[in-house]
Amino acid sequence: MKKQTNKLLIFSLFMSISLLFGCQSSTKVEPAPLIPLKDFFKNPEKSRYQISPDGKYFSFMAPYESRMNIFVQEIGQDSAKRLTSETDRDVAGYFWANNNRILFLKDKGGDENFRLYGVNVDGSNLICFTDFDGVRTQIIDDLEDIPNEVIIGMNQRNPQVFDAYRLNIETGEMKMIAENPGNIQGWMTDHDGKLRVATAIAEDGISMQILYRDTEEEPFKVVLTTSFKDQMAPHFFTFDNKAVYASSNLGRDKAAIVEFDIANGKEIKVLYENADYDVDGLNYSRKRKVLTAATFESWKNEKHFFDAQSEATYNKIAEKLQGYEVGISSATKEEDKYIVRTYSDRSLGAYYLYDVAFDKLDKIADVSPWINEADMATIAPVQYQSRDGLTINGYLTLPKGYTMETAKNLPVVINVHGGPWARDSWGFNPEVQFLANRGYAVLQMNFRGSTGYGKEFWQASFKQWGLTMQDDITDGVNWLIEKGIADPKKVAIYGGSYGGYATLQGIVKDPQLYAAAVDYVGVSNLFTFMNTIPPYWKPMLDMMYEMVGNPTADSAQLALTSPALNADKIVTPLFVAQGANDPRVNKAESDQMVEALKARGIEVQYMVKDNEGHGFHNEENQFDFYEAMEKFLAAHLKEEAAK
Repeated sequence: MKKQTNKLLIFSLFMSISLLFGCQSSTKVEPAPLIPLKDFFKNPEKSRYQISPDGKYFSFMAPYESRMNIFVQEIGQDSAKRLTSETDRDVAGYFWANNNRILFLKDKGGDENFRLYGVNVDGSNLICFTDFDGVRTQIIDDLEDIPNEVIIGMNQRNPQVFDAYRLNIETGEMKMIAENPGNIQGWMTDHDGKLRVATAIAEDGISMQILYRDTEEEPFKVVLTTSFKDQMAPHFFTFDNKAVYASSNLGRDKAAIVEFDIANGKEIKVLYENADYDVDGLNYSRKRKVLTAATFESWKNEKHFFDAQSEATYNKIAEKLQGYEVGISSATKEEDKYIVRTYSDRSLGAYYLYDVAFDKLDKIADVSPWINEADMATIAPVQYQSRDGLTINGYLTLPKGYTMETAKNLPVVINVHGGPWARDSWGFNPEVQFLANRGYAVLQMNFRGSTGYGKEFWQASFKQWGLTMQDDITDGVNWLIEKGIADPKKVAIYGGSYGGYATLQGIVKDPQLYAAAVDYVGVSNLFTFMNTIPPYWKPMLDMMYEMVGNPTADSAQLALTSPALNADKIVTPLFVAQGANDPRVNKAESDQMVEALKARGIEVQYMVKDNEGHGFHNEENQFDFYEAMEKFLAAHLKEEAAK
């Protein structure tokens, strides 16, 4: 089964985003043992397993010199061979290009200018195909049926846009097959590997277009123009290469899986929709040429099967792995063997090899065997109402030993997700489990603008940074206080990227609500943020002006909602962490915030890592960050707050 990954860039780029409580029980709480911090954040023992197209090998990532590298092991053998020896930075991702060759991506110091490499299964012929400074590489099509070629995108000619290239993965020979005229944001091929669809920004800067051509010899023509506020995201062609399957919310609030007449820009029929959630994932069998399942996220991942054979196979696997969520992460070309991954809210899970013909499931490895799931906390879905009547979904994690009835007056960390046009999800979250193990309740909320809940809920966030979006977070804090869960004097707020912005804005807007705050690579000044975005975001700047605010037309609002410009209102102790090479949230965002608070004598700790970008990835830097966070939170939510 092959999983679709092509989506309109506007929805994928901004990322690199009710409980009823009874009376308090007198039952004594038995906390989990104190687990070493490094157990939560050290590299997994083995992860990201994939199987080769012919089923002879499986590959995985594992630590070498504290960096995640690629290993290959012949199925049935006990030893593995390391293919890469990266020591400065983890391999960002990899895939099997054919039976003998693996391709992988890696950047330098977190700059997100990914280079593409190739290496043979025996470790030979290691090549960097895109060794260009300041250039970002994308994978457009892995060309499964053309063993020695892939189609990639690069912004080498123009940093703002990506041209399409056909690359020979044995020799490194590369040829441009489509030059970006300046407005194309994504390319899509048919099942024969022909480049036939593109998504683009119209001349007005705020409309999206679908472009199509019958053959690669013809020019692209516009077949559909919509507001960027609507979505028509082609996933892949129908198996006759005539129409496309897509997720679309045109004429509806929730995105549905549809069949779309791409040549004429018209919807043919709806294949599956859900009344409550966007349906935006679609899987298919490349071998049998059938759709297998649509996927969506309620409080956890869900599937709607189109194909009885796929459903039966999935159910057989799930039956053997009860108590865990199950995902198929890789398959052979013949789809006779699968790599299966399990997970839950309390476990990073394990990998298995499943043989379809024999209905045989063999365990390969645990991801992090040192994690005892019996000591982990349960992550529960919750709902509360915003002050203006929206339903806000989220997750509440209580320290192990507490129940909904017994959790009273706990120290709490409000964990705000990034994006902001992303969402929090159910599953194992090392940050959340770490905080719960240290005695904190953790609330994560999918405030307005979070994805998956429909077009109206998403658009409710437009020009609401620091305003109603922030109110949704505050309302969650007050909800916890009203329920008696949170000690009102022991609430901290923490987040990364947009979550870092919300952290800063939270202590500007509600300075008495939080006892401590942790800002991780967060935006502090909406004016300077707009001026330092990556070059490949600039074609979408007019859309960002509609979504966040125009620095000229909305200058008064942006000034009001830029924490660095309102630092005089902050009294809350603050810890700031920043990567020096961050291409999305420039280091100057954190610098100006810290300088403004230091000038006023407000307590602020500042951690900068020179070899990191938008978030810390190197193991030792994560250890430093979370050790500092642990001490900071304890000082303000436990020791001082208790005095």
